[in-house]
Amino acid sequence: MIYTVTFNPAIDYIIRLDKLTTGAINRVTYEQVLGGGKGVNVSIVLGNLGHKSTSTGFLAGFTGDEIVRQLRDFNAADDFVKLDDGFSRINVKIKADVETEINGQGPKINDAKREELFQKLEKLGEGDTLILSGSIPNTLPDDMYEQTLSRIQGKGIRFVVDAEKGLLLKVLKFNPWLIKPNNHELGDMFGVKLKTDEEIVEHAKKLQEKGARNVLISMAGDGAIFVPEGGKTFFKSPAPKGKLVNSVGAGDSMVAGFVAGYIESNGDYERAFKMGLCTGSASAFSENLATRPEVEALLKTI
Repeated sequence: MIYTVTFNPAIDYIIRLDKLTTGAINRVTYEQVLGGGKGVNVSIVLGNLGHKSTSTGFLAGFTGDEIVRQLRDFNAADDFVKLDDGFSRINVKIKADVETEINGQGPKINDAKREELFQKLEKLGEGDTLILSGSIPNTLPDDMYEQTLSRIQGKGIRFVVDAEKGLLLKVLKFNPWLIKPNNHELGDMFGVKLKTDEEIVEHAKKLQEKGARNVLISMAGDGAIFVPEGGKTFFKSPAPKGKLVNSVGAGDSMVAGFVAGYIESNGDYERAFKMGLCTGSASAFSENLATRPEVEALLKTI
């Protein structure tokens, strides 16, 4: 079974307008409300690709109820810890002459609720996949990722981690099966600017030396590079051709596509890589997150 964890889920309110003028009334030309947060996005895309998953983390209030409703619409199960106060955050994504994002803070999470989540995750076992992704709300400790993985290590669970560099570097000691930095994040981890494929692969291998097993590096319009465990080679592909419509969730979609491709191919990393790349691109080319027909169409082009 696949499980996704989102510590700080959100409702994404996505709007478009010709131009954003501060200090004035702005009228939108398009609006959409989507359940969000990186793990939630992964579960939705997995559902679109025909793979069941269970999404967990912390939810509160009317916005939390809407996130659950949307997950169920996309064939994803939910097993969240329900908080007593507050509401899950609302993120406003403004797409005008420039893109602007306003991200909410999220509800308070106490120690008892945190322990409740740990107890849910401790039920996972051999053969399960756990995807940890996204930010940590300021009411949780900075080492929340480490605490989570330390509670369930040694049980034969495949860990996938997609998080900013401070969170990611600290969990490499748990030997995550897959990590997914982008090329800029990878360079930041080592204080350098990566200019060539060779430099990207070199630094991906440094993360493997620190404990990561497989490293998937997204490069936006330039495609992606995948450095598998134990191999002397790597996979690279340019991004499929298409018009960028919405970058929100593209990275999460790549993770979902990679996991789905790996499962469907019985462990073929090249197939998983191509599936991940095309799923990320399919989301970027759509107002919504990637669907199976969109991904299949792009797979025929690479």
